[in-house]
Order: sequence, then structure tokens, then C-alpha cells
Amino acid sequence: MRINFEKRPEPSKLMQVATPIAAVVLTMIIGAILFDALGFDGQRTIKEFFFTPVLSSYKWQDVATKAAPLIIIALGLSLGNTAKVWNIGAEGQYIVGAIAGAGVAYLTPNVTGHWVLVLMLIAGVIGGAVYAAIPAILRTRFKVNEVLSSLMLVYVSLQLLSYLITGPWKDPNGHNFPQTAAFTDAQLLPRLIPGTSIPPGLIFAIVLTIVFWVVMKRSLYGFNVRVSGAAPHAARYGGFNANQTIWSTLMISGGMAGLAGILEATSQLGQLNLGFPSGYGFTAIIVSFLGRLNPIGIFIAGFVLAITSVGGQVAQTTVHVPSAAGGIFQALMLFLILAGDVLVRYRLRIQRNLGAAA
Repeated sequence: MRINFEKRPEPSKLMQVATPIAAVVLTMIIGAILFDALGFDGQRTIKEFFFTPVLSSYKWQDVATKAAPLIIIALGLSLGNTAKVWNIGAEGQYIVGAIAGAGVAYLTPNVTGHWVLVLMLIAGVIGGAVYAAIPAILRTRFKVNEVLSSLMLVYVSLQLLSYLITGPWKDPNGHNFPQTAAFTDAQLLPRLIPGTSIPPGLIFAIVLTIVFWVVMKRSLYGFNVRVSGAAPHAARYGGFNANQTIWSTLMISGGMAGLAGILEATSQLGQLNLGFPSGYGFTAIIVSFLGRLNPIGIFIAGFVLAITSVGGQVAQTTVHVPSAAGGIFQALMLFLILAGDVLVRYRLRIQRNLGAAA
């Protein structure tokens, strides 16, 4: 008996939906076995990771708060991933976007108009986009792979943040802690629905999910992005400019990461400090692929990863698993998603050796 992989005429839509679900289920099963082997209660660990944040209403706000930036960043990354332009440095763009927005706050400490907050959000988008333009320049002018350049720029952004909050932007009344001064009320994002616990970033995530769906499914630009990734030669023949696609996808993804950064700073932290880098930019890569680069799928996947993040914190307290356990689950999930892509493009054919049987 032989097992062969036969290339499908076109990717299987059924497998595109089934493999992410299977990846989550297999992550639970394999995770339970691994943690049992390590001496932890595997079943309870899975329960705390995947089910407690959903079943406990007091955790819903935490899940929504973590899901919002993941969704926003992943939506931006999905454009580049669809066009085969790989932005691995969204974490750096997230940080620089927050720095740019905080710069507006630093320059307007006594202004009370709400237009300041609008300027901060705009500056966050521009900051992230401009930072993403660096790997775009390196790719289009010097043929430098954007995977390496965008990733290395994350470390530059960390150093820039450290320099600012320990130097020129350090809060003089902060008891020598490395942080900026707290944002004023005019510089903080209010609850968009008063009296609810819905984080403001979630409203942005919902609106952007709709916008990105329309762009990807109903616009010429979305068609350009899809064709550039699936058939680059056909895209060139059709008049689509490859360099323009690289520039636009990188800058849009950088802008979305920057927006997520300033939203986090103005709605959750109220200032910048050394704890601001959160890994959202890296986790959003998993969200993008788990959601199959589809805006609706990304919205759902953002909540799945947020649930594992909140569940990881719960499991640390109840099961006493290490803090790195959440990263293990997320990495395993990404590996299984990528492995499952084989079934999207190929079908398994089992051939029996009839001659041997005879």
C-alpha cells in the first residue's frame, strides 16, 4: 500500500475551513498529552486554557481587550501575506506607532480639545506605516528580503522606546521609573459605549474587519493583491506593478500595527513604559494564518488566540504551568495550521499493491 499526494486542480475550500478547526482541536489533544508527560494535569490545563475564559463571564472583557489589537494587526498582515509579502516586524511597527502618538501627547500636555486624541491616532498610523516603509525601500531598491529587515527593525524600535522613556520623555514625577508622564483625560480614548465594558479597540476591530472584507472581496486593489500572490506573472501581464504592491501592503500593515499600538496606549495603559511591548505583533501572524487570510476568519481567530492568552494566565495560577506555556500552544497551533496547508493543495491517494496481493 502506498500513500501519494495528488495536486488538486484548485485549493479545497472545505479544507481551508476544516484545517484551522482541526489545528485547534489537535493542539488541545497534543497539549494535554505533553503536559501530562511533564507532570501537570493535562486535562485541567486544557480546560483552563481554552474553556475557562469563555465560560467565565468576568474574563470576557480581558478576552475582548486582547483580541482587539490582534485582529487589527492581523488584518493588515493579511494583505501582505496574500500577496506573498512577509511583514514579520509588526511588533516594531506597533511600538513605533505608539511612540509617534505619544509624541503628539508629549508636545501638547496642556491642550484639552479632543482633536488631540484624533491627532494621536493619526500619528500612530503614520508612524507604523513610515516604519514599515523601511523594509519596503530595502526590498524594492536593494532586493533585501523583508522577512529579515522587518524582524531586525523590531529590536531597533525596542531600543528607541527604551531611550525615550529613560531619557527625554521620562516622567520627572515618576519616582525614577522608566515611563512617560501619564496621558491627560483629553489624550485618553473614552469608552465608545458608556456603561459597558467593551474596550474601544474592539469597535475599531469590528469596523476594520468590514472595511478589509470589502477591500479584499469587492475592490480592484483586493484583486491585485490576490493575483500578485497567486500568480505574479499573470499580475505583471495584467499591468499590476509588483513594487507598488510591496509598498502598499507593507505600509498598510505597518499602519494597522501602529494604530493598534496607539489604541493600546490610549485605552489601556495611559502612558508608555518598558512593559508596553506585548508580543501582539508576533501573535498576530498566527491569527492571520489561522483566519486563512480572510477578514471574517481573522476576527474569529483573534478571539481564539486571545482566549489562549487569557487562559494561559489562568492556568499559571490554578495549574501552575510555566508562563511560556501559552507560547507553546500558539507555536504548536501555527505549526499544525501550516502542516494542514498540504491538505488544502493536495489530496491523499491510497494505492494498493494489487500485484503483491495476488
